[in-house]
Amino acid sequence: MSVGACDMVNFGPMETVPSEFSNRNLYKHNPTVTLMRTTVEENVQIGTKLAEKWNDAKTPMTVILPKQGVSMIDADKQPFEGVAERTALFDTLKKNIQNDKVDILELDNNINDQAFAEAAAKRLIQLIEAQK
Repeated sequence: MSVGACDMVNFGPMETVPSEFSNRNLYKHNPTVTLMRTTVEENVQIGTKLAEKWNDAKTPMTVILPKQGVSMIDADKQPFEGVAERTALFDTLKKNIQNDKVDILELDNNINDQAFAEAAAKRLIQLIEAQK
């Protein structure tokens, strides 16, 4: 498991974004999709909810955290770059996941990097092989 796109909330076209969010970091992905950057507080909530779900795991699993960003636009010099937001999410997960079946692996990559994808695939194969 990972935390892809936890940096964003999706809306329709820019004019459909509720006015209460007009002062937020908004990104026009395309004419029909507007993205809104999640805040530190929202990332704590997301991390808390994910940890609750993953604490129910009945078989071994790994949560892989991409330290360089959870999306293409949560990366160095990109519109949603958010070290504080990622830190809040990751710290919340590490604090609240208390199931010994859940490993947490932090990688120094963006979630869209080839090295991240290869590491995730290798870990999945290891988990599958261990169940045989």
